[in-house]
Amino acid sequence: MTEPLYTTEILRLAASLREPHELEREDGRAELRSPMCGSRITLAVQLDDERRIERVSMEVHACAFGQASAALVERHGIGRSHDEVAEALVDLSRWLADEHDTPPWPGISALEPARPRRGRHGAILLPFRTLLAAMDAASIG
Repeated sequence: MTEPLYTTEILRLAASLREPHELEREDGRAELRSPMCGSRITLAVQLDDERRIERVSMEVHACAFGQASAALVERHGIGRSHDEVAEALVDLSRWLADEHDTPPWPGISALEPARPRRGRHGAILLPFRTLLAAMDAASIG
């Protein structure tokens, strides 16, 4: 018998994603779409004086994998710099491609069932890409 695509842990993570909310100050905003699966995320970020993530608000239209990944970004992104998020994105891409076995982000091992399903990788990577784009927009503004 094959393992279920969506485990209880993935569904719990997906359900834990907060509703979009107003930030005290919006330093950057981005909206990205995954052409592979059609997932879409609009993300606003508030940065501290050191340009680290202070608060995040997201509107997520994605499968449970994308929602779970977004919840992990929301939960574990606070305090991280642009370089840390960029490195996590590269490491996550490599982890999904089975190039290494060490999960690159807290809690991301819950998304293990997606590793052999390349069609789900875009939804998992999208929250990280959108966060980086919003941080880039904050640098421009």
